[in-house]
Amino acid sequence: MGRSQARGLRHYTTASTLSAASVTKLPVRRELLKDITRIVVKFGTGVLTDSRKQPDPVQLEQLVAQVAEQRKAGRELVLVTSGAVGAGMGALGYEKRPNELAELQACAAVGQSRLMAIYEKLFAQHSLHVAQVLLTHEDLEHHERHLNARNTLVTLLNRGVVPIINENDAISFTEIKFGDNDKLSALVASLLPADLLVILTTVDGVIENFGKADPKTISVIEQIDGRLEKMAGGTDSVTAVGGMRSKVEAAKIVVRSGIPLVIASGKKKKVLAGIVAGEDEGTLFVPQPTKLQGRKRWIAFFHHPKGALFVDDGARKALREAGKSLLPPGMARCEGEFAAGDVVRICDLDGTEFARGIAKFGAEEVRGHKLSRVELIHRDDLVIL
Repeated sequence: MGRSQARGLRHYTTASTLSAASVTKLPVRRELLKDITRIVVKFGTGVLTDSRKQPDPVQLEQLVAQVAEQRKAGRELVLVTSGAVGAGMGALGYEKRPNELAELQACAAVGQSRLMAIYEKLFAQHSLHVAQVLLTHEDLEHHERHLNARNTLVTLLNRGVVPIINENDAISFTEIKFGDNDKLSALVASLLPADLLVILTTVDGVIENFGKADPKTISVIEQIDGRLEKMAGGTDSVTAVGGMRSKVEAAKIVVRSGIPLVIASGKKKKVLAGIVAGEDEGTLFVPQPTKLQGRKRWIAFFHHPKGALFVDDGARKALREAGKSLLPPGMARCEGEFAAGDVVRICDLDGTEFARGIAKFGAEEVRGHKLSRVELIHRDDLVIL
C-alpha cells in the first residue's frame, strides 16, 4: 500500500478510537480490500466441530464452498486449519483437551488424517485439488527452510492447488505449537506475503463489552493499544486455545507486515464474499502503510529471541527515527545468552521491546564492554516493531 493510499485511509478513519463512525467504515474496507488476490483463511476449532467435538459436516461443507468460490473467482487461497486435536479427542474419547504432550500428539495424529480426508472430498466436489502442509516453528525459523516453505506454497498456488496448513502437532515438542493457529496463520500470511488474512471464528469479531448487556462488534481497529489488549480475553472452549487474545497477537504480526486482518464469524455462509467485497463484516485491523520486506519479516516474527539489549533514549531515537545501526555507546545492558547471528530483542530502559535484530557479537563479548568502533546490530539486520 503506497503513501497516497495511506493518506486516503487517514482521511476516512479516526486517529485514536477503536472504531470509526458508521459513515466512515466502508470506504476504509473498500480501499484496503479492493485489489485482493492472495488470501490466507484460518478456520478455528469452534467453527469446524460440533458439540460432540467431531468434525461438523454441514459447517465444513459451507466453509469449503466459500473458499472454493473465491478460488474460482481467480484469487489464490491458503487455508490454515485448526480442529485436528479436537477431531482426535472425539475419536479417542476425550471429554476435554488433554494436558499431557503425548496425548495431545496422539489426538493430533488421529484428527489430522480425518480432517484431510474430509477436506479432500469436499474440495473435489468443486474440482479443486488440495495439498497438506504440516509445519513446525523450526521450518520457518531456519532461513533456507523458510524460503523453501514459501517456494512450495507459491508453486502450489500457481498450480491452482489449495494448500491446507496446520502445525505438525504429532511431532512438535515445544509446548506442541507455535503458540496457536492464530499465530501460525499470521506467520503464513507474512511468509507469502498475502494480501489479506481472514480468521473465521465463532464470534462476529472483536466484541466491546463482551458478556455484558450492550455488546458491540468493533468494525475497524487502527491501533492495537493497551485498552484493546485488556479487552481481548482468552477462551473457555475445551477444544480450542487462545481466544481473542491470540487473535490480537496475530494482528500485531500482520499489520506490521502491511497486511490487513479481518476477524469474523465462520458461521455465516457468505462471510468471506462479504469481506472481500468490502462489506461491514467482522473486525478489520488496518495495516501499517508499507509492507516489510521478506528478510525483515523473517527477522521480526519467525524467531524466539535468544536475549535482549537494553538501550538508552538517545539510541532508541537513533534507531527508530534515523534508521541508524546500534552502536556500543547506546547500550545500557545485555540480558540472556546468545551467539553472533542470533536474533535478539531491543528494548528501551523501561523494558519495552521496540525492535529486533541479528546480533553481530555474542552476549559474552557484548557484556565485556570491550567493543568499540563496531556495530552491535547493523541497520540492515534490524527491524522496528
